[in-house]
Amino acid sequence: MNTREVNRWIEYHGKISRAMTAERTALESALIPVTAYILIACIECYRRYPEMMREIAGAASPEELGVAGRAPGSQIDAVHLWSIANFPLLGRQILAPFGLVDLDRDVAALATVLDFWRRAAGAFRADGELQAWDAGLRVPRYDRDVVDALVSVSRPLDDHEREQLVRLNRVLTTFLFLLYFDTRAGYQDTGPYPLPDGRVLLVRDFNRFGVSHFPWSRDVCAELPYSNLTFALVLDGDVRVTANDWGTSITDPLDYFAHLSASGVFSADGGALTPVAPGELAGITTAVKGARQGLYRRIAGMDRREKIDAGAYVYFTFLRPFAETAGVDDRLDWTVPRDSLDVYEGLATLDKMPDVESDDSIPYYTPVPDHEAPQ
Repeated sequence: MNTREVNRWIEYHGKISRAMTAERTALESALIPVTAYILIACIECYRRYPEMMREIAGAASPEELGVAGRAPGSQIDAVHLWSIANFPLLGRQILAPFGLVDLDRDVAALATVLDFWRRAAGAFRADGELQAWDAGLRVPRYDRDVVDALVSVSRPLDDHEREQLVRLNRVLTTFLFLLYFDTRAGYQDTGPYPLPDGRVLLVRDFNRFGVSHFPWSRDVCAELPYSNLTFALVLDGDVRVTANDWGTSITDPLDYFAHLSASGVFSADGGALTPVAPGELAGITTAVKGARQGLYRRIAGMDRREKIDAGAYVYFTFLRPFAETAGVDDRLDWTVPRDSLDVYEGLATLDKMPDVESDDSIPYYTPVPDHEAPQ
């Protein structure tokens, strides 16, 4: 990519990210300093992802990695794809006002990131689009064979079974939000998947909530019976569903569980779908509740810097599923903080993200100076 092509993609991502950020529900965490760790992590991403992506692409092409993300249990997903493009752009945006962007490597670094993202995202979606925003808020992650497998085992629920499903959904959602330090990276919705009989399938994946590369998971997740669960939610045909690249679905009407015509819960451990018996749901809920309590105590016992570093590690390792799938994760340095130490102390004090999405006169992501443009 030359400078103009890089700027075209910077503008593309900026417009979509501005709109998505303006529409989201604002959340302020009393437990975790989210703003500080996001800014630090994104600087690490801008400075380090290009080299890491070149290492990953040397072992497996971005297209191969995108296709691999269409398998149940993979964390090469819409959330991680959105993030590996936008985190470096945000990191660059933070550094630019202070004159800390290295202009000698800027175009080449951004070209590496944006090309890797473009190729992986296109293969992941396989519908000719790159983001849910481009496709009317649809994330068609799973092929027909996966959809058929999910629907074929799903069945109508009685009131007690529905309540068990709702409870497990609620507990897993809150646990994963905490496990991933106030991010939705561990659970997300994809679809909608229209079915031949007029109904619609919404798929909810809860990924990697067992012991993982997160150091805090070793203490609290060892006793959990599963690490990856997939919910198949078959909804009445009169329910309208949209999904974005942050894993968020919106249904009309809002109470979609009241319009659930069938459902199934599956383990995606090992990359294959295995039905989970309805009688197991209560036990899973209890186990996850216990892990959630232990995790809350663990995080509450951290000091501010420990929380920032842990959150920054979560964000920085959004690239890790790509490296793991390519078989090179052990070759890469995932230490955080490392390349943000020159700005760490100042950013670590911040508690609120700057408001840029409401002012259209300011580029959401600053373009690269185009020295080839006519004067």
